Formats: sequence, structure tokens, C-alpha cells
Amino acid sequence: MKKLFLLIVIISSVVTAGVAQHRPHHRGHRPHHEKKENPVAPEFLKKGDKVAILSPSSVPTDLSIIDKGADVLRGWGFEVVEGRYARTNYHTYAGTPEQRVEDIMWALRDPSIKAIVCSRGGYGSANCLNLLPLDTLKKYPKWIVGYSDITGYLSAEVRAGNMAIHGNMCGYLAKTGGTDAVSHYLRDMLMGKMPRYEVPGHELNKAGRASGILIGGNMCVYGDIASTPYDFLDRSFTDGRDIILFIEEVEEPYSRIDRMFQHLILRGAMDKIKALVVGRFDGCPTSRGYNSVPEFIAEYVKPYNIPVCYDFPTGHDESWNYPLIEGCPVTLDVTRDKVTLEFNLPKK
Repeated sequence: MKKLFLLIVIISSVVTAGVAQHRPHHRGHRPHHEKKENPVAPEFLKKGDKVAILSPSSVPTDLSIIDKGADVLRGWGFEVVEGRYARTNYHTYAGTPEQRVEDIMWALRDPSIKAIVCSRGGYGSANCLNLLPLDTLKKYPKWIVGYSDITGYLSAEVRAGNMAIHGNMCGYLAKTGGTDAVSHYLRDMLMGKMPRYEVPGHELNKAGRASGILIGGNMCVYGDIASTPYDFLDRSFTDGRDIILFIEEVEEPYSRIDRMFQHLILRGAMDKIKALVVGRFDGCPTSRGYNSVPEFIAEYVKPYNIPVCYDFPTGHDESWNYPLIEGCPVTLDVTRDKVTLEFNLPKK
């Protein structure tokens, strides 16, 4: 009888272990093959719509760029309002974190405001994000326009399920009067007219074609918010999605760029992406025997069988900073002679 009982227990244990081994996990991780919903585009603008100018990071050193940037936006046919703390100087930030978030919340909650154009980047997004719940961003989808430190807010928007625009801010609009081609791309994009970018190739390009969700921006900024709820490179967002990553930097030594790239590799991000778009690395001095940043990065991407393009027009050289929609499905076609990027907005 004891032998029979032991036999039953052993058989039961084997069966239970087999079931457990094949039982799906339900700890928030989705199977890699399962597709997720993509971020959605906020409502596009029309003439007469209201645009808010905010300074959610640093305050402009020249406050006149806010006035001149507002003039450009008015010239495009928009009504312009300004955040209460857009000109405040609190230790070079545009107000305390609470004040800057107050401005953001005001612009998000006001239904008459259709977009937010940042005055400048600088520094400060990281100390505001924990005061900015993702469900609030999701509840009030608005176009946010900016780059550099504003990458932190763009990443948060994508994680909230909204698209956002990586593009020039008031400083460049003030400098050019908004009449140049790069500014017109931004104006048209805000109004729902998508450009098709075709730019010169680069000798180091890795040819190929890829489609996926476009995310990226300043490497230092999105590296600082890695593994937080605001991180668009976190596995909870990238799993189940095809990702095309774009990167840019300014005035960083090669040792820092090296660390940032190693961070991408160690966190598994490089294994996830379907293509890499390398923008400008302005003011990053050559060193360690490399002649350029593209040459330096080319060594990192050798093991990855993905298209890679270099010197794409995104970065701190504002005359070469084409607006890009974060979270938007795109198709990238890379050859040594040219690169094309098309935005594939879903039809509503």
C-alpha cells in the first residue's frame, strides 16, 4: 500500500511539474511575438488653433527668443499663449520642478491648446518627470515639440501612448524667422502634412530596409531615465514592437559616447532595434585614433545585421535638425548613395 501511495505521489509530481513548465507567465511580460498597440497621433492643428510656449527645462538666456518664436507661430496662423513660468529663472531652470509641471498641466488640461512648443532644452526634464503621471499625459494628448533635454518629455509621451515631435524650438524659429525648409517641415507636420525625407548617403552606411516605430533623441537624456516608467527603450515598451532608433549628441567626449553605447548594449536595446539612425554628434572631438564619430560607432554595429545610416539630419545643428515623429511607424531605406524616411501614419 505504501509503495502504491509513493507511486501515485511521484506520478502526480511529474504531471504537476510538466504543467507548470508549460504554463504561461503572467508577471507583466508579454510573449515576444505578441504585437502591442502603437502610440497614437494627437489631433493635428489647423489655422486659428492655440499653441502654448513653455520652458519645461532651462530658461532661455535670451528671453527675446520667446517673443520672436511666438511671432513665427502667429505668422503660421496659430494663436499663441505663454506659460506662466516660461521666463522664470530658478538656478537656470525655468522655475522649480513644481512650477514647470504646473505650466505643463495647464497646457495639457486646457482643451483650447492644441500643441506645446518648448522655448529651449538645456537641463531639467529629469527632475520633473516624477511629478508628471503617465496617465495624465495619456488623458490629454497634445503635440509636444522640442529636442535635446526635451527628449525626456518626448520619451514620457511615447510611454503614455502618444506621439510627439523631436524638432526645433523657439531659438531656431527666432533666428530664421521660420521661413527656411526645416521650419516649414515642422509647420506642415503640425498640420498633418507628412514629409518624405531623402538625404545623401554616407560611405559607412549599412544598406537595408526596415519598418518600425521611430524613437530616440539625445543619448545622454534618455540614458538618464533608463528603466524608469518614462523610458521608451524599456523592455516593457519595446517587447512586441519593431523599433527604429535614432541617436544624437553634442559636446561629449568619446569616453562618454562609449559608455552610452555600452549601456545600450548591456540593457539589450541594440538586440531589439530593426535599424539605427545616427544623427549629428556636434562638438564631440575626435580621439583614440578615430577620425570621426561615425567611424567610432561603425565598430559597435558590425555584429548587428540591421540597416544603419550616418549623418542623418537630426541633432543640435538646428539647420540640419529635421522634425521626427516619436512613436510613429516609419519605413527607412538605406543605401550608400541615399537614405529615405517615410512616415506611415495610420489612417483614421
